[in-house]
Amino acid sequence: MSLTSTLSFSNKGGFRLPSLTGQRWVSPVVLILLWEAGSRAGVIPSHVLAAPSAVIRTAWEMIVSGELPSNMLVSLGRAAAGLAIGVTLGSVLAIASGLTKAGENALDPPIQMLRTLPSLALTPLFIVWFGIGETPKIALISLGTLFPIYLNLFNGIRGVDPKLIEAARSFGLKGWDLIAHVILPGALPSFLLGLRFALAGSWLILVVAEQINASAGLGYLINNARDFSRTDVIVVCLIVYALLGLSADAIVRALERRALAWRPSFIKS
Repeated sequence: MSLTSTLSFSNKGGFRLPSLTGQRWVSPVVLILLWEAGSRAGVIPSHVLAAPSAVIRTAWEMIVSGELPSNMLVSLGRAAAGLAIGVTLGSVLAIASGLTKAGENALDPPIQMLRTLPSLALTPLFIVWFGIGETPKIALISLGTLFPIYLNLFNGIRGVDPKLIEAARSFGLKGWDLIAHVILPGALPSFLLGLRFALAGSWLILVVAEQINASAGLGYLINNARDFSRTDVIVVCLIVYALLGLSADAIVRALERRALAWRPSFIKS
């Protein structure tokens, strides 16, 4: 965009800079500046909340030393393993339950009963069952990501237009061909929506799961920082959690735009 296009004429014929009140980035920048000013003035003590400049300096030191990248990779591995298991189980259960009434009667009631239990409340039970290693962490993430996939994919399968199925059958499609070429593509928007919810849930549960006797990972860094009142390290790790979650959501949204390019929308890009 050229400079002249960003300027507007005033009533007197001169140039006028655009107002900043309509810019979305202004309020976050103002809040950060107030945060920094409050920290420098001593209004916000460092043991309560580190200043933005201290957070940036700490983040750079952790990156250069390799401490942040190595622990971030450990957290990514846990989230990816739990997500893979949860998405796979949720998809299989949703397909089995969504395609037949018998499958729904057999699978849906116990799944709905488990869904009402807070995943994080199962942490003590998982520790008793699986110990304090990696298994309970991955199991918690798997359970938390299973339900969004199951619910959305189940509703997507049941929401496929019956006329579309009848038309496919009239062309000779049946059995797995009907499922693969008509039902599952029709349920794909619901599955991708469930995947976005599952990704968000995986990061939320990961924060708590990594409090279970972790020896590495972002949660491990947060635990150590809490013991020494290092709020700068805590904020850095929280920012990394947020960036990872936003990046994962952006990847799914890009996949959604590509996979569902055929879907009409009243909002033009």
